[in-house]
Amino acid sequence: MSPSTPRRPFGPGSPLGPRALTPVSGPPLPVPDPDRLVHLQFRRFAGCPVCNLHLRSFVRRHEEIEAAGIREVVVFHSPADELRRHTADLPFAVVADPDKRLYVEFGVESAPRALLDPRVWGPIVRAVLRSSWAILRGRERGPASRPHGGRFGLPADFLIAPDGSVLAAKYGEHAYDQWEVGELLELAGGVRRTGAARG
Repeated sequence: MSPSTPRRPFGPGSPLGPRALTPVSGPPLPVPDPDRLVHLQFRRFAGCPVCNLHLRSFVRRHEEIEAAGIREVVVFHSPADELRRHTADLPFAVVADPDKRLYVEFGVESAPRALLDPRVWGPIVRAVLRSSWAILRGRERGPASRPHGGRFGLPADFLIAPDGSVLAAKYGEHAYDQWEVGELLELAGGVRRTGAARG
């Protein structure tokens, strides 16, 4: 593998050992979850406008996601105290990983292309306008001027089965390159259809 080739240790079929992740509020969560699928998504820093834009779509469809048998677990590379101020209203688990241990384990990178890729410029404009309006109305807090872990984080998504196998994975090429809710539900539906066919 050349130095420029990303290290992507998890793909479809990869085994994931059991662990407990501690969210910024609530009890530790088992991953994998013995009773349902886990959508483990890696975001950037607390207050990141692009992350907020994306996560609001998951908030709007949270009941639909839960009904599909999926538990959302979202990881940020910000400290827990800072993260709590930005994520208290989210209906799913948020995990602080300021040392980026999970990021390293899962091969989730930081790179300038996170913000320099032209495909992210439109979402950045929408995200900044939306967050600025929410901040002016007192509904959100602005991010730190120098975010912990930097601004060049790339997103990643993993769908994990109850037995610990990774069913699907996506490593983002820029800061807004991730699964949308519809893609996640389609993946989960495919898992259920495959299971039903085998049964």
